[in-house]
Amino acid sequence: MRDLAGRRFVDVHYHAGPDLYGRRLTSAAAGRAYARADGWVVLKSHLGSTAARAWEARQEGLPVSGSVVLNDLAGGVRPRVVEQAVYAHGPDGPARLVVHLPTLVGPPHRSPLRRTSFHPRLDPDQWRGEPVVNADGRLSREAREVLRASRDLPVVVATGHCDRTAALRVIDEAVRIGTPRLLLTHATHPMSGFTPADLAELAAVPGLYAELTALTLLLGHRDAQHLGEVVRAHPRLVFSSDLGQPDQPDVTGWLAASEGWFTAAGLTDQEVAAITRDRPADLLAP
Repeated sequence: MRDLAGRRFVDVHYHAGPDLYGRRLTSAAAGRAYARADGWVVLKSHLGSTAARAWEARQEGLPVSGSVVLNDLAGGVRPRVVEQAVYAHGPDGPARLVVHLPTLVGPPHRSPLRRTSFHPRLDPDQWRGEPVVNADGRLSREAREVLRASRDLPVVVATGHCDRTAALRVIDEAVRIGTPRLLLTHATHPMSGFTPADLAELAAVPGLYAELTALTLLLGHRDAQHLGEVVRAHPRLVFSSDLGQPDQPDVTGWLAASEGWFTAAGLTDQEVAAITRDRPADLLAP
């Protein structure tokens, strides 16, 4: 199987079923769609780990790697949850496992998407856990333990649905203890609240990547001008999809839409290749 850098693009954030909500594609179907488009995909599910599903897809020759979301529903923010997912992801994998801090935290996220629960017995609000920052403003012990364990594992730690304050606490601790790869998820989405100026200030943080998603643009939270500003603000920006919703574009659709955004943002071919392929591949490289 070709490595990630040899692909046309690398998407580090795609939702395949089963997930908290109904999704357009299963894991295998997503792998086939990305193979046809000459891409690589990292599968994500709010229900927990996609590591085993990704391993199975790769045995069929599909360009797929996995992630784990540390929601209470999946076992919580605990190193053993991360370790189990690493084992299920398989030995000598071509990509690091992405470890997302919780996405079911705090008040429900208000989304304009039409979402239908995957399982009728599942009420997401029953599984909302505590943020990774305590009431005193300090990063929780559990989050610190996960960051510490991740120093010696083939993983990328992503900030999940942290708000700006929590994400900064995660970054500070990761730098302090030497966690090598960190992804600032949904960096400039309203839930995170980082500005291009904020990202410019974080540019010198070693091993820190920032994400902007196609879904953020599709829903009108940000526009092509913002995309251009963010690309030039942070040297390790990655552009992902955050798609998989039945009422949103399929893989070919979002790739076509992205070409329009890139043109409107005034990005060069080199900049497009950097944010869609080179930097995501570097982020995931073992």
